[in-house]
Amino acid sequence: MTIQFITPALHDPWHADQGEDGPQPHPPVRAHSLLTLEQWHAVRDTWPADVPAGVSVANTVDIETLAADLPRIGLVVLHFPKWVDGRAYTQARLLRTRFRFTGHVRATGDVLVDMVPLLDRTGFSQAQLRADQRLAAAERALGFFAGHYQGDVLQPKPAFARDLSQEAGPAADRARAELHAGQGI
Repeated sequence: MTIQFITPALHDPWHADQGEDGPQPHPPVRAHSLLTLEQWHAVRDTWPADVPAGVSVANTVDIETLAADLPRIGLVVLHFPKWVDGRAYTQARLLRTRFRFTGHVRATGDVLVDMVPLLDRTGFSQAQLRADQRLAAAERALGFFAGHYQGDVLQPKPAFARDLSQEAGPAADRARAELHAGQGI
């Protein structure tokens, strides 16, 4: 999975339905509407199945509340209120592993470059970096680690349960070298 970075220069098709005083209680049906969880609960029974909807979820919400609706949702936005609060990582992993969500999962809020590798490993497909973070640094961060010992959303098996010689990168080179160690000159 590769993370798509949402920037002001990128035309984002998803738009929040805001009124003068905040989110509209019953937003109109429009493709690519980004709704709060409260808005979604108010309109989900009447929302047409063929109109893509996105739902923004606070990191304090049990993601299971969306489980039945996930086939009708194209985007789940998970918020990091502070970079040290990692509950949205768990929400993303649950969406991908337990609920088999195939739509986009977007990270917003206090998203730092240092978080990008873990965002990728836990199932985020999009990220909106904090304003002071550089896009080039975030893209480089995706290549920091060639492999991981623990399993994750991308590779559920831990390293000891995989044939590392079949994987690309330094771990594969090391595994191939160890395979033939001491067998020749």
